Amino acid sequence: MNRKIFSLLLLPPLLLVGGALRDSAQTNNKSLAEKLGFSPDAKLLIVHADDVGMTHSVNAATIAALENGFVNSASIMVPCPWFPEIAGYAKSHPQTDFGLHLTLTSERIYYRWGPVASKDKIPSLVDENGYFHHDWTAATRIDPKEAELELRAQIDRAYAMGIRPTHLDSHQYRLIDNGKELFQEFLRVAHDYKLPAFVARDWFAERPYLESALSPADIVLDHTVTIDPNVPPEKWSEFYKKALKNLQPGITEFVIHLAYADEEMKAATRERDTWGAAWRQRDFAFFTSSEFRQLLREQNIRLITWRELARGVDR
Repeated sequence: MNRKIFSLLLLPPLLLVGGALRDSAQTNNKSLAEKLGFSPDAKLLIVHADDVGMTHSVNAATIAALENGFVNSASIMVPCPWFPEIAGYAKSHPQTDFGLHLTLTSERIYYRWGPVASKDKIPSLVDENGYFHHDWTAATRIDPKEAELELRAQIDRAYAMGIRPTHLDSHQYRLIDNGKELFQEFLRVAHDYKLPAFVARDWFAERPYLESALSPADIVLDHTVTIDPNVPPEKWSEFYKKALKNLQPGITEFVIHLAYADEEMKAATRERDTWGAAWRQRDFAFFTSSEFRQLLREQNIRLITWRELARGVDR
């Protein structure tokens, strides 16, 4: 036998595959942006419109922003009254990056919605009138298994209506902010449907149960930005401009809320200004403006979608 070959046969198996193991470790240590083929200092941005399906006004403004602005992603509330309208649009525009905004609360006073699943199967999720609770207080006891049943009902309804979602996220962050059990149900559903769940590293410090529940295969964004209710209307553009100029490397999602300040939206949200008609009109104005487009160019920010994330990671 050739002496060189004989020597190789005597080497421990670990040494033989050492190069492959190093390559694998290097791959695992890469950031999500690097796994997608970008440089470590790349600034990648998802501009994501929440609450689609809530009203016709939200639908119309979101569609206009997706088609004419630099908003490039959105998520749909299946239980809401105007869901069929946006479902029809999503079905006829399959290339659009629509996720599902999984919804377990109905926060408005005069404009309400309830579950997709049968109410008698999810009693902890509904109030005495059969709507989702306005809010979850210390006295509210949500059964995680009932929540899972409703989440699956919403996703199944979306598929039945022709939507092919690119991701899942949580209305009012209820599935993120309310403990490990609910977050685990959120992940279980996402894994079963083979859809990414919106989670960001920004949230780990205050919610340590998030990171411990995630699997190595889960997509985790680096940062999120959403405007605070304390920002006055005259400072709206300034907030977003500062956020864009200070954008960190990695993948960031701007969570925004679009609608026109028309009579429908004013009526639906009239009990308070937060996330109301004027708020959403201001978001629409900024993210469809030439100023926003110019800032993207000046700051060398690349837009990316959930569809691209899922495809890139699966490669």
